[in-house]
Amino acid sequence: MHKFLRAIGFSKIKREDIKDLVLQSVKKNDKRGYTMSLDDVMLAEFSRDVGEGIGITAAGTFTEDDLFHTDYYFPYLKGTGITSTEDVSVERHAARDSYAGICDDVRLGMSLIFFIQNKIPYISAQVSGRLPIKGTTLTLAGLSIKGTILLPAGKESEEDEVKTKLQKVERYRLLKNARTGNEEAIEELTMQDMDLYSEVSRRVGHEDIYSIVYTSIMPYGVECDQYNILGEIVKVRRIMNNISHEQVYILTLLVNDLTFDVAINIMDLLGEPVPGRRFKGIVWLQGSINYPDDEGETIE
Repeated sequence: MHKFLRAIGFSKIKREDIKDLVLQSVKKNDKRGYTMSLDDVMLAEFSRDVGEGIGITAAGTFTEDDLFHTDYYFPYLKGTGITSTEDVSVERHAARDSYAGICDDVRLGMSLIFFIQNKIPYISAQVSGRLPIKGTTLTLAGLSIKGTILLPAGKESEEDEVKTKLQKVERYRLLKNARTGNEEAIEELTMQDMDLYSEVSRRVGHEDIYSIVYTSIMPYGVECDQYNILGEIVKVRRIMNNISHEQVYILTLLVNDLTFDVAINIMDLLGEPVPGRRFKGIVWLQGSINYPDDEGETIE
Protein backbone atom coordinates (compact mmCIF):
# COMPACT_ATOMS: atom_id res chain seq x y z
CA MET A 1 0.00 0.00 0.00
CA HIS A 2 1.29 3.44 -0.91
CA LYS A 3 1.83 5.28 2.36
CA PHE A 4 0.90 8.66 0.85
CA LEU A 5 -2.66 7.52 0.08
CA ARG A 6 -3.74 9.05 3.39
CA ALA A 7 -2.53 12.44 2.14
CA ILE A 8 -5.41 12.48 -0.39
CA GLY A 9 -7.99 11.20 2.11
CA PHE A 10 -7.52 7.43 2.30
CA SER A 11 -6.36 7.08 5.90
CA LYS A 12 -8.61 4.10 6.69
CA ILE A 13 -8.49 2.17 3.43
CA LYS A 14 -7.67 -1.53 3.74
CA ARG A 15 -5.07 -3.32 1.69
CA GLU A 16 -7.65 -5.59 0.06
CA ASP A 17 -9.55 -2.52 -1.20
CA ILE A 18 -6.56 -1.08 -3.05
CA LYS A 19 -6.95 -3.44 -6.02
CA ASP A 20 -10.55 -2.32 -6.59
CA LEU A 21 -9.56 1.35 -6.19
CA VAL A 22 -6.87 1.01 -8.86
CA LEU A 23 -9.24 -0.94 -11.13
CA GLN A 24 -11.83 1.83 -10.89
CA SER A 25 -9.12 4.35 -11.78
CA VAL A 26 -8.64 2.46 -15.05
CA LYS A 27 -12.31 1.89 -15.85
CA LYS A 28 -13.69 5.28 -14.78
CA ASN A 29 -10.70 7.45 -15.57
CA ASP A 30 -10.85 11.20 -16.06
CA LYS A 31 -7.68 11.30 -18.12
CA ARG A 32 -5.63 8.77 -20.00
CA GLY A 33 -2.55 8.77 -22.20
CA TYR A 34 -0.79 6.25 -24.45
CA THR A 35 2.55 5.96 -26.18
CA MET A 36 4.88 3.32 -27.58
CA SER A 37 8.15 2.72 -25.73
CA LEU A 38 11.59 2.23 -27.24
CA ASP A 39 10.95 -1.51 -26.87
CA ASP A 40 7.73 -1.28 -28.92
CA VAL A 41 5.54 -1.82 -25.88
CA MET A 42 2.30 0.12 -25.51
CA LEU A 43 2.50 2.17 -22.31
CA ALA A 44 -0.53 3.77 -20.71
CA GLU A 45 -1.55 5.90 -17.73
CA PHE A 46 -5.09 6.18 -16.36
CA SER A 47 -5.89 8.93 -13.84
CA ARG A 48 -9.05 9.30 -11.81
CA ASP A 49 -9.86 12.27 -9.60
CA VAL A 50 -11.27 11.43 -6.17
CA GLY A 51 -11.62 15.08 -5.22
CA GLU A 52 -10.81 18.53 -6.55
CA GLY A 53 -7.25 18.17 -7.83
CA ILE A 54 -6.45 14.89 -6.05
CA GLY A 55 -6.62 11.34 -7.36
CA ILE A 56 -4.91 8.09 -8.29
CA THR A 57 -2.95 7.20 -11.41
CA ALA A 58 -2.51 3.60 -12.61
CA ALA A 59 0.45 3.09 -14.93
CA GLY A 60 1.21 -0.03 -16.91
CA THR A 61 1.37 -1.75 -20.29
CA PHE A 62 -0.94 -3.39 -22.79
CA THR A 63 -0.38 -7.04 -23.72
CA GLU A 64 -0.62 -8.45 -27.23
CA ASP A 65 -4.21 -9.44 -26.40
CA ASP A 66 -5.01 -5.76 -25.73
CA LEU A 67 -5.30 -6.32 -21.98
CA PHE A 68 -4.00 -3.68 -19.59
CA HIS A 69 -1.54 -4.80 -16.90
CA THR A 70 -0.96 -2.39 -14.00
CA ASP A 71 2.72 -2.08 -13.14
CA TYR A 72 2.28 0.47 -10.33
CA TYR A 73 -0.01 3.21 -9.05
CA PHE A 74 0.47 6.44 -7.16
CA PRO A 75 -1.68 9.11 -5.49
CA TYR A 76 -1.33 12.58 -6.95
CA LEU A 77 -2.07 16.24 -6.39
CA LYS A 78 -2.49 18.46 -9.43
CA GLY A 79 -0.33 21.48 -8.80
CA THR A 80 -1.35 24.99 -9.83
CA GLY A 81 0.73 27.69 -11.42
CA ILE A 82 4.33 27.56 -12.61
CA THR A 83 6.97 26.68 -10.03
CA SER A 84 10.07 26.96 -12.22
CA THR A 85 11.06 27.78 -15.78
CA GLU A 86 14.47 26.10 -15.51
CA ASP A 87 15.29 23.08 -17.68
CA VAL A 88 14.48 19.68 -16.21
CA SER A 89 16.55 16.51 -16.62
CA VAL A 90 14.73 13.17 -16.56
CA GLU A 91 16.02 9.78 -15.40
CA ARG A 92 14.25 6.42 -15.28
CA HIS A 93 13.97 4.62 -11.94
CA ALA A 94 15.90 1.34 -11.81
CA ALA A 95 13.17 -0.84 -10.31
CA ARG A 96 10.21 0.15 -12.52
CA ASP A 97 9.19 2.19 -15.53
CA SER A 98 8.66 5.42 -13.60
CA TYR A 99 10.76 8.56 -13.86
CA ALA A 100 12.45 11.16 -11.68
CA GLY A 101 12.98 14.76 -12.65
CA ILE A 102 15.96 16.89 -11.65
CA CYS A 103 15.66 20.68 -11.62
CA ASP A 104 18.59 22.99 -10.92
CA ASP A 105 16.83 26.20 -9.95
CA VAL A 106 19.26 28.92 -8.90
CA ARG A 107 16.86 30.05 -6.17
CA LEU A 108 17.58 26.84 -4.26
CA GLY A 109 21.28 26.39 -4.76
CA MET A 110 20.82 22.62 -5.04
CA SER A 111 19.33 20.03 -7.38
CA LEU A 112 15.67 19.36 -6.70
CA ILE A 113 14.61 15.76 -7.41
CA PHE A 114 10.94 14.86 -7.80
CA PHE A 115 8.63 12.09 -9.03
CA ILE A 116 7.28 12.80 -12.51
CA GLN A 117 3.49 12.66 -12.72
CA ASN A 118 3.25 12.76 -16.53
CA LYS A 119 5.80 10.42 -18.07
CA ILE A 120 3.81 9.75 -21.27
CA PRO A 121 4.72 12.95 -23.20
CA TYR A 122 8.37 12.56 -22.22
CA ILE A 123 8.57 8.96 -23.48
CA SER A 124 6.69 9.95 -26.64
CA ALA A 125 9.22 12.69 -27.33
CA GLN A 126 12.09 10.32 -26.54
CA VAL A 127 10.86 7.69 -28.99
CA SER A 128 10.29 10.24 -31.77
CA GLY A 129 13.70 11.85 -31.23
CA ARG A 130 12.35 15.28 -30.23
CA LEU A 131 14.43 15.62 -27.05
CA PRO A 132 15.45 18.02 -25.66
CA ILE A 133 12.28 20.11 -25.92
CA LYS A 134 12.76 23.84 -25.41
CA GLY A 135 10.30 26.08 -23.61
CA THR A 136 9.12 23.65 -20.93
CA THR A 137 8.04 24.76 -17.47
CA LEU A 138 7.60 22.86 -14.21
CA THR A 139 4.67 22.63 -11.80
CA LEU A 140 5.53 21.02 -8.48
CA ALA A 141 3.17 19.53 -5.89
CA GLY A 142 3.68 17.65 -2.64
CA LEU A 143 1.92 15.05 -0.52
CA SER A 144 2.41 15.05 3.24
CA ILE A 145 1.28 12.65 5.96
CA LYS A 146 2.42 14.74 8.93
CA GLY A 147 2.69 18.48 9.35
CA THR A 148 2.68 21.29 11.89
CA ILE A 149 1.56 24.90 11.64
CA LEU A 150 3.98 27.50 12.98
CA LEU A 151 3.24 31.12 13.74
CA PRO A 152 4.87 33.67 11.42
CA ALA A 153 8.23 35.10 12.37
CA GLY A 154 8.60 38.81 12.99
CA LYS A 155 7.98 40.68 9.77
CA GLU A 156 10.55 43.06 8.35
CA SER A 157 9.87 46.75 7.84
CA GLU A 158 9.14 47.94 4.30
CA GLU A 159 12.65 49.33 4.01
CA ASP A 160 14.18 46.00 5.10
CA GLU A 161 11.92 44.07 2.68
CA VAL A 162 13.15 46.18 -0.23
CA LYS A 163 16.75 45.63 0.88
CA THR A 164 16.17 41.85 1.15
CA LYS A 165 14.67 41.68 -2.35
CA LEU A 166 17.64 43.55 -3.80
CA GLN A 167 20.01 41.17 -2.02
CA LYS A 168 18.14 38.17 -3.47
CA VAL A 169 18.34 39.59 -6.99
CA GLU A 170 22.08 40.12 -6.59
CA ARG A 171 22.54 36.61 -5.18
CA TYR A 172 20.67 35.06 -8.11
CA ARG A 173 22.92 36.98 -10.49
CA LEU A 174 26.00 35.70 -8.70
CA LEU A 175 24.69 32.12 -8.72
CA LYS A 176 24.05 32.22 -12.47
CA ASN A 177 27.54 33.60 -13.08
CA ALA A 178 29.08 31.02 -10.75
CA ARG A 179 27.43 28.22 -12.74
CA THR A 180 29.35 29.40 -15.79
CA GLY A 181 32.65 29.26 -13.90
CA ASN A 182 33.03 32.95 -13.04
CA GLU A 183 35.69 33.00 -10.29
CA GLU A 184 34.74 36.43 -8.95
CA ALA A 185 31.13 35.29 -8.47
CA ILE A 186 32.30 32.11 -6.73
CA GLU A 187 34.51 34.09 -4.34
CA GLU A 188 31.71 36.58 -3.60
CA LEU A 189 29.25 33.74 -2.84
CA THR A 190 31.83 32.11 -0.58
CA MET A 191 32.25 35.32 1.40
CA GLN A 192 28.47 35.75 1.68
CA ASP A 193 28.09 32.19 2.99
CA MET A 194 30.82 32.77 5.58
CA ASP A 195 29.13 36.00 6.75
CA LEU A 196 25.77 34.22 6.92
CA TYR A 197 27.26 31.37 8.95
CA SER A 198 28.79 33.86 11.39
CA GLU A 199 25.50 35.74 11.80
CA VAL A 200 23.49 32.54 12.36
CA SER A 201 26.04 31.27 14.88
CA ARG A 202 25.79 34.54 16.78
CA ARG A 203 21.97 34.65 16.83
CA VAL A 204 21.23 30.97 17.49
CA GLY A 205 22.53 31.29 21.04
CA HIS A 206 19.64 33.51 22.13
CA GLU A 207 16.99 33.11 19.39
CA ASP A 208 14.77 30.26 18.25
CA ILE A 209 15.96 28.69 14.98
CA TYR A 210 12.54 29.25 13.35
CA SER A 211 12.79 33.00 13.94
CA ILE A 212 16.09 33.00 12.02
CA VAL A 213 15.18 30.59 9.22
CA TYR A 214 11.87 31.70 7.72
CA THR A 215 11.57 29.08 4.94
CA SER A 216 13.72 26.08 4.01
CA ILE A 217 13.79 22.86 2.02
CA MET A 218 16.16 19.96 2.76
CA PRO A 219 16.35 16.35 1.55
CA TYR A 220 14.80 13.91 4.01
CA GLY A 221 15.90 10.31 4.65
CA VAL A 222 17.15 7.98 1.92
CA GLU A 223 14.31 8.71 -0.52
CA CYS A 224 15.70 11.26 -2.98
CA ASP A 225 12.28 12.82 -3.71
CA GLN A 226 11.22 13.42 -0.10
CA TYR A 227 11.97 16.72 1.62
CA ASN A 228 11.68 18.41 4.98
CA ILE A 229 10.15 21.78 4.19
CA LEU A 230 9.30 24.95 6.04
CA GLY A 231 7.17 27.28 3.96
CA GLU A 232 4.94 30.32 4.27
CA ILE A 233 1.25 29.61 3.63
CA VAL A 234 -0.02 31.75 0.76
CA LYS A 235 -3.44 30.16 0.23
CA VAL A 236 -5.57 27.48 1.94
CA ARG A 237 -8.26 25.28 0.42
CA ARG A 238 -10.21 22.48 2.09
CA ILE A 239 -11.62 19.78 -0.17
CA MET A 240 -13.33 16.43 0.36
CA ASN A 241 -12.41 12.98 -0.93
CA ASN A 242 -15.54 11.85 -2.79
CA ILE A 243 -14.97 8.19 -1.91
CA SER A 244 -13.79 8.22 1.72
CA HIS A 245 -15.46 11.56 2.57
CA GLU A 246 -12.32 12.58 4.47
CA GLN A 247 -11.26 16.21 4.28
CA VAL A 248 -7.94 17.33 2.86
CA TYR A 249 -6.12 20.65 3.09
CA ILE A 250 -4.49 22.01 -0.06
CA LEU A 251 -1.85 24.52 1.04
CA THR A 252 -0.14 26.82 -1.43
CA LEU A 253 3.32 27.40 0.02
CA LEU A 254 6.18 29.79 -0.64
CA VAL A 255 9.42 27.89 -0.01
CA ASN A 256 12.75 29.57 -0.78
CA ASP A 257 10.99 31.71 -3.42
CA LEU A 258 9.41 28.63 -5.04
CA THR A 259 5.61 28.36 -4.96
CA PHE A 260 3.85 24.98 -5.01
CA ASP A 261 0.86 23.16 -3.49
CA VAL A 262 0.92 20.53 -0.75
CA ALA A 263 -1.95 18.17 0.16
CA ILE A 264 -2.34 16.84 3.69
CA ASN A 265 -5.16 14.99 5.44
CA ILE A 266 -6.88 17.29 7.93
CA MET A 267 -6.29 14.62 10.61
CA ASP A 268 -2.52 14.73 10.04
CA LEU A 269 -2.08 18.48 10.42
CA LEU A 270 -1.39 19.98 13.84
CA GLY A 271 -2.66 23.54 14.04
CA GLU A 272 -4.92 25.80 12.00
CA PRO A 273 -3.56 26.75 8.56
CA VAL A 274 -4.00 30.45 7.82
CA PRO A 275 -2.27 32.55 5.14
CA GLY A 276 0.78 34.17 6.69
CA ARG A 277 1.49 31.29 9.04
CA ARG A 278 4.03 28.60 8.17
CA PHE A 279 3.82 24.89 7.42
CA LYS A 280 6.51 22.48 8.57
CA GLY A 281 6.47 18.86 7.47
CA ILE A 282 7.82 16.03 5.34
CA VAL A 283 6.57 15.95 1.74
CA TRP A 284 6.84 13.55 -1.19
CA LEU A 285 7.60 15.90 -4.06
CA GLN A 286 5.89 15.35 -7.41
CA GLY A 287 6.11 17.36 -10.57
CA SER A 288 4.43 17.79 -13.92
CA ILE A 289 6.50 18.99 -16.86
CA ASN A 290 4.50 21.44 -18.97
CA TYR A 291 5.36 21.04 -22.64
CA PRO A 292 4.60 23.56 -25.40
CA ASP A 293 1.20 22.93 -27.01
CA ASP A 294 2.61 21.25 -30.08
CA GLU A 295 4.75 18.88 -27.97
CA GLY A 296 2.10 17.63 -25.59
CA GLU A 297 0.73 14.14 -25.18
CA THR A 298 -2.26 12.78 -27.06
CA ILE A 299 -5.20 12.16 -24.74
CA GLU A 300 -8.20 10.13 -25.82
